[in-house]
Amino acid sequence: MSFWVYMFPVFGSLQVILLAVLCVIAALVLCGRPRNLPPGPRGLPIVGNAISLLKDPPALVYTDWAKKYGDVFTAYFGPTRTVVLNGYATIHEALVKNAEDFSSRPTAQASFTPDGKTLGIAQEVYGPKLKEHRKFAVMNLRDFGLGKKSLEGKILEESRALCDEISKIDGRPFCISQMMQNAVSNVICSVLFGRRYEYDDMAFKSLLQSMRGILTRDFAVVLAQFFSPVKVLPGVRKPYQQLRKNMKKLEEHIKEKIKEHEETLDSDNIRDFIDAFILESKKRQGHGNSIFTEQEHTVIVYQMFLAGTDTTTNTLHWALLYMILHPDIQEKVQQEIDSVLGPNQKPEMVHRSQMPYTEATLAEVTRISPVTPITIPHGTSNDTVFRGYNIPKDTVVTVNIWSVHHDPKLWPEPDKFDPTRFIDDEGKYVKKIEIIPFSIGRRICPGEQLARMELFLFFTSLLQRFTFKLPEGAPPPFQQRDARTNI
Repeated sequence: MSFWVYMFPVFGSLQVILLAVLCVIAALVLCGRPRNLPPGPRGLPIVGNAISLLKDPPALVYTDWAKKYGDVFTAYFGPTRTVVLNGYATIHEALVKNAEDFSSRPTAQASFTPDGKTLGIAQEVYGPKLKEHRKFAVMNLRDFGLGKKSLEGKILEESRALCDEISKIDGRPFCISQMMQNAVSNVICSVLFGRRYEYDDMAFKSLLQSMRGILTRDFAVVLAQFFSPVKVLPGVRKPYQQLRKNMKKLEEHIKEKIKEHEETLDSDNIRDFIDAFILESKKRQGHGNSIFTEQEHTVIVYQMFLAGTDTTTNTLHWALLYMILHPDIQEKVQQEIDSVLGPNQKPEMVHRSQMPYTEATLAEVTRISPVTPITIPHGTSNDTVFRGYNIPKDTVVTVNIWSVHHDPKLWPEPDKFDPTRFIDDEGKYVKKIEIIPFSIGRRICPGEQLARMELFLFFTSLLQRFTFKLPEGAPPPFQQRDARTNI
């Protein structure tokens, strides 16, 4: 079925007239666009360049367009003008050197919030409110474990639980996806809610099912979040309604936890992030226009829960998949783990510097398969001139991480999985600034340190106890080149 048949399944004379009017309006809008914008591909009336993203993932399309139009180009998705940044030098110049202009978010886009209004940390425009919320979140994440032995203990507790679940399989073929999500989610639950859940807990299962429903959505549903008329189209309406239902369910769970914490709060014994936020809210009562409200609290926890589970889980999936595809690399990692830890000593973060090949392997995983190949859209705070082009205030800015991690000038044979890219002649790990899976600048992921800790401890714990391989006779999940289509 073509895109147009999907979008407009029945065309009567009235619909044709309406479409013609919309085309004229769209043409007038495009004719009135600012001068000296970055160049870009020609789009269609109404939908702009959106159709080009139906065949391939956006990151790949943008990378190809950059070859023709340059590392800074303009695209249109419906009426929304988007400037796309590609390549490390361009992205660093915008997000770091010109942070004052490129650190905001697009206005009136709340796709990562349950109520569609409250923006939280992920989508708040850059300003005093965001700075205060982000500072509070980072400070309290640190207080509840980041960089501390206490959080290492929580991660190792979950890695042991995960390994024990795998041991019960007794060598039979199995899917690790649900187990992995349980383990990683429990880590962020311990930080946010002050507790972990047993894997067979029905409430926990329901919570994770809602989360998967939120994070697993097709392009049409994503488009519906930004372009309201799409919500009523056949084939979009029901999945969009299910998305809203899942978002509401997770929101209600968080509000229930906040209420429980309010009833049991002990100001002298702050248990977790929710307690800390409630205490801060109480301190600000009577100050007027406090930004530490219950709804702000709900949305921030909502965003932290999703981000704290999804990205780490998916990166670990990729890591194990590449170990299956490259058993020689898996064996080298295991040999290094055995040489440092032996069969019984638990891994700790202090061991990371003693395992250069393991660290290089994880770096290569995040390079070749970044789980966020395109960041949450940025927005310009001011009218600005960037690389000779005029970019107006409130322009949507898309940052294409994929274009950096698959730049052949930085990484020869970029589609090849090769940890030795990060190993020098002396066998030491070499950190490279061009690896930016958590983005850079003022909008860098506040949970980066937690994610890196989880990746190392889960990965080493798993490979210390198990060797991962395909079931006997099973075909490879994909050929190496085809991995690019799974982003």
